[in-house]
Amino acid sequence: MMEARPVEVRFGEDTGPSRTGISSRRDAYATPSRVLLLISLVLIPNLISTFDVDAAAASLTFGGVPFSPGSNVQANVPLSALEKSYAGQGGNPVPANAVAVLATPANFDPTKSWPVLVICSTSDFKRQNRNDLVDFYRRVGLADGWVLLAGDGPQHAKSDNVAWRESMTLAAVDALHRSFRGSEKWPMACAGFSGGGKGVGYVAPFLARNGCRITGIYMTGANEDHLSDGYAKLQPGADFLNTPIYVSGGHEDRIATLEQQYAVVGSIKRTGFKRIRIGTFRGAHEVNDAQTSIALHWFRELAK
Repeated sequence: MMEARPVEVRFGEDTGPSRTGISSRRDAYATPSRVLLLISLVLIPNLISTFDVDAAAASLTFGGVPFSPGSNVQANVPLSALEKSYAGQGGNPVPANAVAVLATPANFDPTKSWPVLVICSTSDFKRQNRNDLVDFYRRVGLADGWVLLAGDGPQHAKSDNVAWRESMTLAAVDALHRSFRGSEKWPMACAGFSGGGKGVGYVAPFLARNGCRITGIYMTGANEDHLSDGYAKLQPGADFLNTPIYVSGGHEDRIATLEQQYAVVGSIKRTGFKRIRIGTFRGAHEVNDAQTSIALHWFRELAK
């Protein structure tokens, strides 16, 4: 697979009687035994099953860190040679590792397939991907049965550019694939708010080019189309144009107005993307839970 050139773009913005009718002494002793036997036949398999489930849950690790379903886990994960090459763009010192955060539903079982939501945050206010995971997407994502994933550097980057976000996100994705057999086939969507809505325009095709099964892109509060540029530069293949895209906009948003977000949709359509929906809500520059839920349900339905 050809390596895509790093993109230098900065971005911001849930007992019977006996026959005589008289119980004999033998019957009196036999009845409790039969009852105990029946109880044993019912309880023991259940206890074994419960033990197996508890043991499986106790053995879960992400990036070598033990965790229980229904929780967040943070792990230091290695960077591949490709990821290091991206991390160093823009004069960034290459860190020894990336920091990956995983949030899982309470019924998480890695032997099953789970949709994964990868988070991309704005670089404004020194926000990191894991901040947006917790603040904007975790409650709705977990309630809707998604696994949430974010990758960041150990510290804030000197130059918080797209190449940095791509490298740290891919390191988190690699950690997911190493931790859970078969997870490389799990459907994956990318979500971004404000500047993160621009960032997913590069992160999503970057992940697709590196073998991820991208089944949705959720953008909210983005006033510029960076997806068309990301598609052109990263060249993930013509099939990527079938990726479902959901754009969410607030009626009172003054940072990314509805007019600007409709213009983003028009630009994406002209690039050749075929599955696009736009949803609006009464609110300003924010991530709307109802819109997030609609987008995630749509992505899962199309991924079946």
